[in-house]
Parts: sequence; structure tokens; C-alpha cells
Amino acid sequence: MASSTSISAPAQDTRFRVLGAISFSHFLNDMLQSLLVALYPLLKGNYHLSFAEIGLMTFTYQCTASLLQPLVGIYTDKKPQPYSLVFGMGSTLIGLLLLSSAGSFPLLLLAAALIGTGSSIFHPESSRVARMASGGRPGLAQSLFQVGGNAGSATGPLLAALIVIPLGQGSVAWFGLVALLAMWVLFRVGQWYAHQHRQAKKAAAIVMPDLSPARVKLTLGLLLVLVFSKHFYLASITSYYTFYLIQHFHIGVQSAQLHLFLFLFAVAAGTVLGGPIGDAIGRKRVIGFSILGVAPLALALPHANLFWTAALSLPIGFILASAFPAILIYAQELLPGKVGMVSGMFFGFAFGIGGIGAAVLGQLADSHGIESVYLLCSFLPLLGIAAVALPNLHRKPGV
Repeated sequence: MASSTSISAPAQDTRFRVLGAISFSHFLNDMLQSLLVALYPLLKGNYHLSFAEIGLMTFTYQCTASLLQPLVGIYTDKKPQPYSLVFGMGSTLIGLLLLSSAGSFPLLLLAAALIGTGSSIFHPESSRVARMASGGRPGLAQSLFQVGGNAGSATGPLLAALIVIPLGQGSVAWFGLVALLAMWVLFRVGQWYAHQHRQAKKAAAIVMPDLSPARVKLTLGLLLVLVFSKHFYLASITSYYTFYLIQHFHIGVQSAQLHLFLFLFAVAAGTVLGGPIGDAIGRKRVIGFSILGVAPLALALPHANLFWTAALSLPIGFILASAFPAILIYAQELLPGKVGMVSGMFFGFAFGIGGIGAAVLGQLADSHGIESVYLLCSFLPLLGIAAVALPNLHRKPGV
């Protein structure tokens, strides 16, 4: 027993180091990715871009960042690539360097495409590493992985405001050093990944869920409906919450930004806890509560005063954010052996829906007012009723 403990303890320490490394890499990756959007005001002035051209840059980034992810996942499920994470970060590095010195709008589009390509490689493969390092607690591992990305997305615009806006577009090149740091960390992760893959060849057969192919497809469809509900609603807050507060309650920009920060902090906390709660009580329960349970709060939000708007936004962010880690792990268990494809599909769909949601809701706000956005979106969490139809995943031996 003593020798067994002495062997398992270092293995557990290694897994947590790998989880820490992949979460830190997610922080760096999403921080660098978010620089692109944060630089739009600067790029618009430097290149005299129209809003349509800014939209084309977003479209280029979103297409490469979302549509390529399932393809990357499908390929690496069949042919694992332990060092593909380094390659993906290299694509982001080249995109950043091009963004810092681009001489024309087509080069800006190419930079956006390269940065998006880096994201499309990073997310499905790093999600696979998080599951490999989970030690039987995939929900906890996925939450730790995703909170790194949330923190990075929040940090990127802050660094852009402190460094790039005062120093100019050329200073973006200095963030290449961050990409190089991430490449080194990911190279070390790749070494562990390669060793784990060699060990996995000796593992037992994949255990399949006790569901018919038709039920599996229906369940995937229900999960995508739930992701749509979550991310379309989140897009209404992350993109337009400050405008809503300023226009509806006549508060200042700084106060509105503080309210948005509190909401994003609640989202980060919900992301951390959603996975381990799912490990403990079951993912179906977490999925159902985290979306449908938000519905009463979301329906009340458009009718609340400023105090209650702030008070309601915190549990909305916390509860809603706990859904995605549980949904992703549930989908991976639904299709075992296809971690890359599932991760790419759901991350890509979430990215795409977030981008489409921001664009559609922007049009709605222009035509009908910002209040109409929150009135309409308050009904989205009711789609969480779809979670009731999710099956409990009983397993049967795979072939």
C-alpha cells in the first residue's frame, strides 16, 4: 500500500501541474486573442476603416476561430498531434506580428485569420489535454481550464488600454514574447501528451453510452440548443450591458464598466464551480438548473431598478456560466473517443453563436432600442426546458 501511494502521489502532482500549465496557456491564448477586438478603435483610425470593414475583420476571425475547430478535432481524434498546440500558438504569434506592422487592410484580414486559426487549434486540443489530466474528475479539470480563458479574455482589453493604445500599433509586437512563453509551456505539455498517448494504446476498450444512434443525435441537438440559449443571452450582456445601464439608468461610463466587471467576475466564479459540482451531483442536474434556473431572474431583469439590476446580474452570471463545463463533459461522455471533435464542435458553436448574437442584437438595438434587447433576451433561458429530455448516461461496453 505504501509503495502504491508513493507512486500515485507523484502522478497526481504531475496531473495538477499539467492542468495548471494548460489553464495558464488558456489565459495567455485568450488574452492574445482578445487584443484584436480591443484594437478596433485604433485600427479604425489608423487605416480609416468603415464599420463594414471592421465587421469583415470580425467575420474573418470568427470564421477561422469557430468553423475550423471541429475539423481540427476530427483530425486529431484519428491522428493525435501532441505538438499541435505549439503550432497553433505559432500561428497566433505570426498573426500578432503581422497585426503590428500591416500596411494594408487585406493584411489586417490575414492577421485576423491567422489569430483565429491559432484559436481553432488551441481550444479542442487543450480541452483534450485537460480531460487527459483530469484524474477521474473531468468536470473539475474542464472548469480549471476554462477559467484561465475567462481571465485572459478580461485581461487582454485592459493591457490594450494600458500599453497598445498609448504606445501605438507597433507595440503589439511586444506581445509576441507572451506567445513565445506560451509556446514553451505548450511544448512541455506536448511532451506529457505524447507520453500519455503511448500509454493510452494499452488502455481498455472505450465504454459507450447505452443509447441508440438516433437518441445520441437527438441529445447532441438538445445540447446545442442549450449552448445557443446560454451564449446568445451572454452576448446580450457582455456586448451591450454597459450601453443599457448608461441609457436606461443614466449612469456614467466608469460606473457601467464596474457593473460589467462584477458580472464577468460572477461568470468566472460560475465557470470554476460548475464542473466540480457536476462531478458530484451529475451533469444533467447542473445543465438543467444552470439554464432553466436562470429564467425567473432573467425575466425580472428588464423590469428592475438599478440596484436590483446589479443584484440580479450576479446570480445570472454565476449560474449561467456553470452550464458550459457540464455540457462539454456530458457531450464527451456521450461520444467517448471523440474528445477533439466534441470539444471543437461545442467551442466552435459557442464562438460562432456569440459573434452572431452580438451582430443580431446590435441591429435590434439600432432599430428598436437597447431596452428591447433585454426584454427579448429575457425569454432565452426558457429554452433550458430542453435539459429535461437529456438522458442519464448509462454505459455499455464498446466494441
